[in-house]
Amino acid sequence: MHSIVSQAGWPIWFLIALSVITLALIIERALSLREKRISPAGLPDQVIQLLQSGGATPHALTKLAESSPLGAILSELLRKRKLDPAQRRRAVEDVGREQAHTLNKYLPMLAMMASVAPLMGLFGTVVGMIEIFASYRPDGGDPAQLARGISVALYNTGFGILIAIPALIAHRYFKSKTASLLISMERAARQLEDTLPVKDRG
Repeated sequence: MHSIVSQAGWPIWFLIALSVITLALIIERALSLREKRISPAGLPDQVIQLLQSGGATPHALTKLAESSPLGAILSELLRKRKLDPAQRRRAVEDVGREQAHTLNKYLPMLAMMASVAPLMGLFGTVVGMIEIFASYRPDGGDPAQLARGISVALYNTGFGILIAIPALIAHRYFKSKTASLLISMERAARQLEDTLPVKDRG
C-alpha cells in the first residue's frame, strides 16, 4: 500500500480522504435505512390495537413517535384524529416530509462523491502529465521521472474511478430503498386512517 501511495504521488491523498468519507457515508446509510428501524413489521397492527383498547395516551404517543420514522407518522395521525380530514392530512404530510428529509440525509453528498472522485482522479492525471512534460529535455528525457509521471497519472485515474463506481451504485440503491420505505409508510398511514371511527375521520 505504501508503495502504491508513493508511486501515485501527492494527489492520491485527496482521493484517499474521499474514499474514507464515501465509505463512512455508505456504512451510515446502510445502518440507518434498515427496514426494521424505519418501518418495523407489525407496527401498524400494534397501533390499531392501541387505539382500539383506548391506550392512545399522550405518553404512549410520544413513545411511539420516538420509536421509528413510521411511528412518528402514525402517532401524528392519532394526535390529529379529531381534526377534519384536510387538516389532519396536512399535519401528517408535514411529518412525512420531515421523515423523508431524514431518510434522504447524506444521499446528495454521496452523489457528490460519485461526481467528484473522477474529477479528483483527472486532477491527478494532469499532475502526472505535468511531470511527464517536465521530464522532457532536448537531449533525452529522464526515464525515472517519465515513469513516475505515468504512474501518477494512471494510479489517480484508476483510483478515482474505483471510488466513483461504488458511490454511484450505493446512491442509486439507497435512493430506491428510501422511495420504497416512504411508500410503505404511506400505506401504513392509510391503513391506520381506515380503521379510525367514522366520527374521527370527519
